[in-house]
Amino acid sequence: MPLFNRLKEHRARLGVNQQEMGRLAGVSRQTISQIERGDYSPSVTLALKLAKLCGVTVEDIFIYREDEHDE
Repeated sequence: MPLFNRLKEHRARLGVNQQEMGRLAGVSRQTISQIERGDYSPSVTLALKLAKLCGVTVEDIFIYREDEHDE
């Protein structure tokens, strides 16, 4: 999947665990864990919410890279 993220890094900077980040974002701890592992791509709404909670832009957390093999 070409979507990478730095959510764990930004969450750590805030000093909150996955459970707390999930609570703040209105999702489960498991959802935060899946996003951080790259197993789940959040909706645009959730990505915006996470960025706002971290005080950064969506682009600071989520990075999209085209797969060179698809071109």
